[in-house]
Amino acid sequence: MSLETLEFVIYPDGRVKETVTGIVGRSCQEVTAAIEAELGIVLTQQATADFFAQTNPLEQSVQSAQSLMSW
Repeated sequence: MSLETLEFVIYPDGRVKETVTGIVGRSCQEVTAAIEAELGIVLTQQATADFFAQTNPLEQSVQSAQSLMSW
């Protein structure tokens, strides 16, 4: 399992650059949607390799079960 990170760079003119790493597939859009709505207009987006990567459903099920057991 990789580390999920969101990095923000705020420029003097008010622009914000957001970089997402470690989130596979389109779920990064779900993670960042609320933040982007608060920040304002999104001018550009550039997908990374993580965006196009395929998730393994079996691996997700195992990780979900493990997280339930850790409670």
